[in-house]
Amino acid sequence: MIWLNLYQIIVLFILIIIITNVVNKKRILIVTECFYPEEFKINEIALYWKSIGYEVGVLTLAPTYPKGKIHKGYKNKLFQKESYHGINIYRVYAITGYVDSKFNKILKYLSFMVLGSILSIFIGRKYDYIFGYNLGALTDMLPAVLIKKIYQKPLMFWVQDIWPDSLYAYGFKRTIMLSGILNFFVKFIYSNANNIGISGKGFESKLKFFTKPNQKFYYLPNWADPLDDNQERVNLSQETNVHFTFAGNIGKVQNLENIIYSFCALSEAKKRKSQLNIIGDGSNLMNLKKLANNDEKIIFHGTIKRKNMSSYYKSSDFLIVSLIDKPIFKVTVPAKIQTYIAAKKPILAIINGDTADIVTQNKLGLSVNPSDIVLIREALEKCINMSEDEKVGFTKNSEKILRTVFNKNTIMNDMTNILTN
Repeated sequence: MIWLNLYQIIVLFILIIIITNVVNKKRILIVTECFYPEEFKINEIALYWKSIGYEVGVLTLAPTYPKGKIHKGYKNKLFQKESYHGINIYRVYAITGYVDSKFNKILKYLSFMVLGSILSIFIGRKYDYIFGYNLGALTDMLPAVLIKKIYQKPLMFWVQDIWPDSLYAYGFKRTIMLSGILNFFVKFIYSNANNIGISGKGFESKLKFFTKPNQKFYYLPNWADPLDDNQERVNLSQETNVHFTFAGNIGKVQNLENIIYSFCALSEAKKRKSQLNIIGDGSNLMNLKKLANNDEKIIFHGTIKRKNMSSYYKSSDFLIVSLIDKPIFKVTVPAKIQTYIAAKKPILAIINGDTADIVTQNKLGLSVNPSDIVLIREALEKCINMSEDEKVGFTKNSEKILRTVFNKNTIMNDMTNILTN
């Protein structure tokens, strides 16, 4: 009888511990326009937080990126809930057809701002921490701010783009009225954040005007996507060529027009030795295909799944990162730069500012002014003539920066500590 009572006491003690842990389990709500099956870093962050014991929820849209269509197997409802590896996903209706329509793109931003805000009021109370993953339009962070204001929850942003500067860079006219409205809105959003993580160091100078006095910024760069080293090289051409590869979103700000102009300006001898590979999809794809005019040395490969990209990187000699020459893009570091570094290939940075500094200061490749077609052509020629020893010299420097600045575990640990402390 004594042993039975002891056994019961032990079982009761264990149950108390389990129940206490469940009750005390901290909850994080992620607010983001994009989430799985769309491929962004936030997917990895959510899974990481789940793996270390947090209960994670995600407030997001029905998945449409990058083609502006609902992903196969998903529905576009006003509100819906689903689960992904034990993570609760709360989705709201998404405006589609925004790839070719600026009006639909604006509607997409506004719809998440409104519908996401409504849903946030109902689900926000039960979460302990709010994490805003700001990919583009800052309107996507209003639901996160409402939770902070109503329920007094700690709020952290991880900023991937700069508003309102990026809005003007994409073609919106800077009028007194528009600037006044946007500046008021941006100040309202940022002034409600407890902590702000930035993906580029230059973001701080742009954001200070809109934040609370003495707001601290944390440099949390994007890390490299894992690449499958066991993948075989893909055959990019039947001939031996120097392969230049651009991979990613194909929009107007990616500056691919100037790259095509410069590539076409190469001498016939240089063009015979080289090939320009463009991988991806986006609003500017059809215009670029017309510009290329069926040039057999400019190949559009379409969208390739991220998990298969290693085979294309292996077959490339130089990886191109490019943005148009606008002030906002001098402080923008495209997420692809880390993946390019992980691919251990020389980088051709046709871009100004922070990204060019990363490439040149760490000796990862070449950089050139994105507006000068002559200089871009000369950079292409230099790459075509480059010796194997010089290429290897660039790639050897990739390992060091991956272990330090762009280390995934370090960044996610820092992010977690900032959010929860």
